[in-house]
Amino acid sequence: MTDKMRIGELAAIAGVTPRTIRYYENLGLLSPNEREGKGFRYYTQTEVAKLQKIDCLKSLGLTLEEITTVIDLYFEDRTGIKGKQKVLEILQFHLQETDEKIAALGNFRSDLETNILRIKQQIKELSS
Repeated sequence: MTDKMRIGELAAIAGVTPRTIRYYENLGLLSPNEREGKGFRYYTQTEVAKLQKIDCLKSLGLTLEEITTVIDLYFEDRTGIKGKQKVLEILQFHLQETDEKIAALGNFRSDLETNILRIKQQIKELSS
């Protein structure tokens, strides 16, 4: 493999479509290493690594917007600590949101049960 690859080669290696790569570029998640000639985009192994990291972060439940705030941290800090700290912060926020939603759903369920019992009682009283 050469040092530089075009979008089709990058897509094949990373297991995504060229359309996905262009979309990620529009979001600022990825950028071609260089452009030459008639606007051809050229990429390197760095972009392959970024695509792999994006896929990994998506599997953790991060949105593309959240990944935008994290991705460069992994490539600026080779230890990955800064990126992992940011991901941890995001995941903890998601957990807090989830707990709040679960509590709200529990309250809603309780209200439903109360209303069901109340209406059943009213029907029973009207039937008697």
